[in-house]
Amino acid sequence: MTDSKRGEIWLVSLDPTLGAEMRKTCPVVVVNSDALGVLPIRLVAPLTEWKQYFTYNLWHVRVLPDSLNGLSKASAVDALRLRGVDTQRFVRKMGRVSESVMLSIVGAIAAVIEY
Repeated sequence: MTDSKRGEIWLVSLDPTLGAEMRKTCPVVVVNSDALGVLPIRLVAPLTEWKQYFTYNLWHVRVLPDSLNGLSKASAVDALRLRGVDTQRFVRKMGRVSESVMLSIVGAIAAVIEY
């Protein structure tokens, strides 16, 4: 079991999947509270390569690469594709998002669920 924490970016194996779910091994941001550690499951939001047309989507949060997050290119957190994953799928820790990016992710999740 990983000791993954809220705001960390991990490389996670998302296969097998169905339909329009994200496939492959990709980076994700852990979004659940650290206090919810009873089961070896984490709520994660996948990252994908940033596309300019994401700018007006409420569910995409832009993340620029830096030494804190370990990303190699501009990326987007996709708050519409949240999913619970077992920590056995976690491959390796890449870094973490800043507090301001985490607040933007929380805002995007709130918008998706009309909170």
